[in-house]
Amino acid sequence: MNDERLHPGNPLREAQALGQSIWLDYIRRDLLTGGGLARLVETDGISGLTSNPAIFEKAIAGSADYDDLLLPLARQGLAPEAVFERLAIRDIQDAADVMAPVYRKTSWRDGYVSLEVSPRLAHDTDGTVAEARRLWAAVARPNLMIKVPATPEGIPAIRQLISDGINVNVTLLFSRDVCEQAAQAYIDGLETRLVRKQDLSCVASVASLFVSRIDSAVDPLLEAKAKAKERDTPAAAARLRGLMGKAAVANARLAYKRYGEMFSGQRWRGLLARRAWPQRLLFGSTGTKNPGYSDVLYVDELIGLDTVNTLPPATLDAFRAHGNPRPSLMDGAAESQEVLRLLAAEGISLLEVTERLLGEGVQQFADAYEKLMAAIAARIAAA
Repeated sequence: MNDERLHPGNPLREAQALGQSIWLDYIRRDLLTGGGLARLVETDGISGLTSNPAIFEKAIAGSADYDDLLLPLARQGLAPEAVFERLAIRDIQDAADVMAPVYRKTSWRDGYVSLEVSPRLAHDTDGTVAEARRLWAAVARPNLMIKVPATPEGIPAIRQLISDGINVNVTLLFSRDVCEQAAQAYIDGLETRLVRKQDLSCVASVASLFVSRIDSAVDPLLEAKAKAKERDTPAAAARLRGLMGKAAVANARLAYKRYGEMFSGQRWRGLLARRAWPQRLLFGSTGTKNPGYSDVLYVDELIGLDTVNTLPPATLDAFRAHGNPRPSLMDGAAESQEVLRLLAAEGISLLEVTERLLGEGVQQFADAYEKLMAAIAARIAAA
């Protein structure tokens, strides 16, 4: 991977120079076989890749890229779940191999590729641990991260997997409180390894805080309250509309502030002395869903040291074209607190919003997974 200074004017490289790793939130067979991922690493410094059931559903069910692999597996009499796993593991292995030089160059800081446990296990701690261990062994790449959802059952699984020495991408995070639980689970897992006198430097984790979905949930609540007030108190309605598009960034900036506190205290310094890596905050769901907002809103406003932003292809292209990289995560902590205070004063509970979003996120991934299984079953029947 080339040095950022060799690519002047590329906002992706400039963000990396400010301490943020840029990962790609996308996978498909032709990206690997056609050299597209390798080119993104070389030209833009992309240093990781994330996947999820919805991404694989679009890749496998929505293209013919996998037919040469899928049909022979189907003729072996494998169940749809087994066929999918074979296809996904091959993609993840190939992507991990592309990222291996980044993994080595950054001394295991970057270069990771993420694979999620089955959404069917989102509320099963023991099942999640067992599947994560099995996928870790099957992929057999040190730069793999196993994605585990931040459900109440997922948090103890994260603690166990970190203590096992398995890299974890904590996914479907919305609440700052749950972010703190994920960080605590990571620290607890490392301390277990320390007691066992096991290596800490080989274990890594990110905590994937989903961003745009928060504004998508909060904005309609603000609009409804503004409409109720615009006739009698238009100024109040205008103030409410002025909060639209601000909750997600405020939530993320305050989560980043809390992470800075958790990974700088005395307890953490003891682990750092044993060469442990801090768990980094990763910003996911950073494609802008509201066409009235900037298409790089959730990249421009969330750049900071020791963070990751995983971008879908369209957002990656947009930020490369007209991003405005600056250390924006350090901006406006007081303003972020005020945004959340005003929301609470209007009866909008961010806790209730984030709890609902977690449930919806688990269901969306489960739906995508079942849709993918149905598509594979249909192809098996046709074969």
